[in-house]
Amino acid sequence: MLHQGKAATEPDADKRGYAVWVSEIMLQQTQVATVIDYYNRWMQKWPTLQTLAQASLEEVNELWAGLGYYSRGKRLQEAARKVVSELAGRMPRTAEDLQKLLPGVGRYTAGAIASISYGQATGVVDGNVIRVLCRLRCIGADSSSPAIIDRLWDMANALVDRSRPGDFNQALMELGATVCVPKAPLCGECPVKQHCRARCRVEKELAFASQKLFGKSVPEPDVEDCVGGCTLCPPATDPWDSSLGVTNFPRKAAKKQPRVMRTATSVLERRGCHGALEYLIVQRPSSGLLAGLWEFPSLPLSQGLQEEKQREVLADHLQAWTGRPVAARDLRFIGEVVHIFSHIHQTYVVYSLSLDEDVTLDPASSPSCWVTEEEFHASAVSTAMKKVLKACEKQRGKESSPGKGSKRKRGAKRQEAGGTCAGTQLSLRAFLQPPTAL
Repeated sequence: MLHQGKAATEPDADKRGYAVWVSEIMLQQTQVATVIDYYNRWMQKWPTLQTLAQASLEEVNELWAGLGYYSRGKRLQEAARKVVSELAGRMPRTAEDLQKLLPGVGRYTAGAIASISYGQATGVVDGNVIRVLCRLRCIGADSSSPAIIDRLWDMANALVDRSRPGDFNQALMELGATVCVPKAPLCGECPVKQHCRARCRVEKELAFASQKLFGKSVPEPDVEDCVGGCTLCPPATDPWDSSLGVTNFPRKAAKKQPRVMRTATSVLERRGCHGALEYLIVQRPSSGLLAGLWEFPSLPLSQGLQEEKQREVLADHLQAWTGRPVAARDLRFIGEVVHIFSHIHQTYVVYSLSLDEDVTLDPASSPSCWVTEEEFHASAVSTAMKKVLKACEKQRGKESSPGKGSKRKRGAKRQEAGGTCAGTQLSLRAFLQPPTAL
């Protein structure tokens, strides 16, 4: 785990809890390999709750940019400020108080902080633990339902080692992350395989199949097998899939299809006072999706809108925003950029517009600024906007590169400097000699 070493060696209880808290928030919905660099930079910049409480939201968003689920960073800072201003800088010590007093801290995060940092004998339930417990106990009901989640929490709290709860919880999560994985689990290497009812079920199903194949009678169900009415077992309408083995567990309800959205995005460009190319970015509202982040001027599009109409709508939007006429024909179509959020399938219809003169932006509009490419990447911009800029730069590169007709043909004759015959490779001595004056 990211925080294992720090939590074990940090003598200050509040710093220990803070380190675990930061890592657990970052690890929500994000892989460890992605989080490591962000975690190290975060802890270097804000090593304590007090330093984080003094930071601005803009600074937090800048460091969080690219990690996704941006509200996590905002809530983390809000909670740090609450600890400093209302709790005298002292972290709550129990899972119950952590969840009750700190915004953005849910049941799992509270359990992880309390057990790892403060030694409270409380379990944790995350995706990895759900998978391990469902296979150990052969739970085939919908593992995302509130009733089943409550049962899994009961199991986790009953299983946790009272003397080393933090180590036990981390080991259980690590088991799910490295051995009892979603697909192709390493059952042969599992340290608790002899207790795994899912593995036992697989063996029984194989035995039943063999007996049927040879025409033998199938034995009566074992007394440990559930027969009807069990809320933890798979529904009768959801039969066993022999090809899946232990990965029959856990079972989840079908995911909702993501909402489809289309957005017109305009990359406004100009040459700065030093000749460098600059881009106009605007800040999103302080609430909602990608709250407080910066983006290129954008406008949601109605579904089924034709390309010509898209240009007109975007031109009108930019004209109202910049206070100067914008002709739809001047908007250069770059292409479409697709970005998948957890619940939204977003397509950015990208246009660019070069401005030869400065514009006076409407002060009633969102905060905005001109930035160079380097400043853009250092700003609090989403991964989606970085994709948009990359698409523009790729298109610019295509337009500036020489056409096919201008490429030199292989083997074409050329006159080398110093009068060397075409096609003759220079010797090292000849290469190092200064060119002959004409």
